Amino acid sequence: MPKGFVYILECSDGSYYTGSTIDIEKRLMEHKNGKGANHTKKRLPVQLVYLEEFQRIDDAFYREKQIQGWNRQKKDALIKNKQHLLPEIAMAYRDKEASRTSASKTKNKMVPKKHENTNKMYSFYSNGKLLITGEYTVLDGALALAIPTKYGQSLTVENINENKIVWTSLDYEGNKWFEVSFKFEQVVFPFLFEYSQETLLDNDISKTVLNILNTIHKENKTIFSNFIESGKGLKFITKLDFPRNWGLGSSSTLINNIANWAKVDAFKLLELTFGGSGYDIACAEHNFPITYQLENSYPNVKEVHFNPSFKNLLYFVHLNKKKNSREGIMEYNKNKKAISDKIKEINSITKNIISCTAIEEFNLLIEAHETIISSIIKQPTIKDLLFKDFNGFIKSLGAWGGDFILVSSTNNPSNYFKDKGYNTVIPYSKMVLN
Repeated sequence: MPKGFVYILECSDGSYYTGSTIDIEKRLMEHKNGKGANHTKKRLPVQLVYLEEFQRIDDAFYREKQIQGWNRQKKDALIKNKQHLLPEIAMAYRDKEASRTSASKTKNKMVPKKHENTNKMYSFYSNGKLLITGEYTVLDGALALAIPTKYGQSLTVENINENKIVWTSLDYEGNKWFEVSFKFEQVVFPFLFEYSQETLLDNDISKTVLNILNTIHKENKTIFSNFIESGKGLKFITKLDFPRNWGLGSSSTLINNIANWAKVDAFKLLELTFGGSGYDIACAEHNFPITYQLENSYPNVKEVHFNPSFKNLLYFVHLNKKKNSREGIMEYNKNKKAISDKIKEINSITKNIISCTAIEEFNLLIEAHETIISSIIKQPTIKDLLFKDFNGFIKSLGAWGGDFILVSSTNNPSNYFKDKGYNTVIPYSKMVLN
C-alpha cells in the first residue's frame, strides 16, 4: 500500500481545507492552479500550513477525516505545533526537482513524532504535566498555567498472530509491573460479559484498561471489530519515563497516546474514563507552557512564553505519595461556595505570574494563590502543614496533599527537604520541557 499525506491549506478567505493524497507535490500544484477541490478553486490563492506523512494511505485518510471533524480552534492548535515542518515542504511549490533531490534528507523530519508506522507497529509519545496555577478552579473556568515536563509516557501498538489483546505496562526502568489479556469480544460486546466480568478481571487496573478499550470501541466502531474474524490480535506496550507515584500524568499520557492510535478525541476519552478538566491532555500534546481555560465546557488552549529569568531559584519537590485526583476533585466540589470572585483573582494571578520578571513578585503571587485555594478547599497550605520553618516560598501543584510542590528559594533547598525525608528535589530546568 502506498504512503499517504494529510495536509491543510489556508484559503484566501481564511478558511481551511483538509485533504489527503499519495502524491503531495502533484496535489499541491493542482490546488495552486485551480484544479483541486471545489472549495479551494473558488478561494485562490491557497497556502500550505500543515502536513503529515504516513506509511499507509489508509492511515492518512482516517487522519484526514478526524481533522475534518475538528473546529477551527483545534485546527489552529494543530497547525501552530507543526509549523516547523513547512519550509522544506514548501520547496515543492518552487522547484519540484529540487524537492525530489532533498526528499531523502527531509523524510524523517516530515514523519510526525507521535505517529510512526513500520511493519504494523505504531509508536506514540505524550508529555507529562505540572499545573502551576488554577488547581481545582480550572474545573470551573479559571485560567490555569500548565507546563509540559521532560518526563512522559510512550505507547507502542503492534499486530500479533494470536486473536486477543495483550496489554503490558513497563515502569521507567523497563520492568514489567502489569500485564493482562482480553478477548476482542470483551471489548466489542461487553454486555455479554457483564455478569462474569468480576471473575474475569482480578484487579482494578485490569478493569480500568478494559473500560478504556470499551470506550474507544464506542467512539470508533471499526477499530477492534475487524479483529474478531481475522484471527489476528493486538499488543499494547506502555512505558513511563518517571516513577509511577510521581503524578506527572500516567493516566493522561496513556489516554492521549491511545486516543491518537484509535483516532478518537483525547479530551472526550479522558472525560468518559478518568474525568478531569483536560489540561493534562493539552500538556501531553504541547511542547511549551500553555494556558488552559474551559469556556462553555470547551478547552481553550494557548501556548505562552513562560521562561522565568529566576528559574534557577525554582525547584520541584516530591511529597513521597501520589494524590488521587478524583478524591481531590470530590473534596473541592464538596467545599466550594460562591467562588466566582476567587476565580477572577486566580485569573489575575495566572496572568501576572506569566509576565512577572522578579522573584520577589513571583513569591508574592504564589503565596496569594495558596491563600485563595486554601480558603476554598478548607485545608491548610502545604507550608503551614509540613514546612513552617522553611525559609522560602512553597506552592502546591495539582491536587493538594501529594505529588510535587513548587519551591522558591535563594539557596538550594535539597538538604532541608532531604533531612525531612523528601529525597526527590528536581531543579526547574531539569523538569520542564521548554
